Amino acid sequence: MTANMLPAKNEEYATREYWDRRYAREAEDATFDWFKRYEDVAHLLHQVLPDRTARILMLGCGNSTLSEDMYDDGYKNIVNVDYSPVVIERMRARNHDRPEMPWLVMDIRNLELEDESFDVAIDKGTMDAMMTTKGDVWDPPQQVIDDCTREVDEVLRVLRKGNGAFLYLTFGQPHFRRRYLTRPDTTLEIQQIGDAFHYYLYILRT
Repeated sequence: MTANMLPAKNEEYATREYWDRRYAREAEDATFDWFKRYEDVAHLLHQVLPDRTARILMLGCGNSTLSEDMYDDGYKNIVNVDYSPVVIERMRARNHDRPEMPWLVMDIRNLELEDESFDVAIDKGTMDAMMTTKGDVWDPPQQVIDDCTREVDEVLRVLRKGNGAFLYLTFGQPHFRRRYLTRPDTTLEIQQIGDAFHYYLYILRT
């Protein structure tokens, strides 16, 4: 990522305008992956997602190669959403040879999707972008709380009850993330990834 793609302020990561502007400036074949790439976490996803026919929702897909890599690994039933129409149009064009995989303009805080219609939802860094608003990390601004809570509310609504799973990959430590992921009638598992610098895979099961 070049310097001119970086926002002037970190809180711009939480705005649609920043992402539209950034994607419009990037080359059409540009890719960017927050945190780990698929090859780094494939073994974990294989354990959590042994059924390659599962219906998967990719939250805030951006121009990451994650969906493409998963599709090529046999996970053909992936629905990708992002609130940037610029990146969605580019990803549709880039994936014309993966016709079963739709790309939809949609805000993860207001998913225009049916209740209990997915087996799995995946967030790789999207919630983190909503946490870039200035404030105390121990006492986040109300906007951050509302946005992150709404995302999880919507995810739990569209996941099948009894056997759904929300997978959230982040560098965010448990004491900063549990507040959003601790919900009634669910179980939360946390896997630590890496040695020197830790990432975390949160698995919230319905």
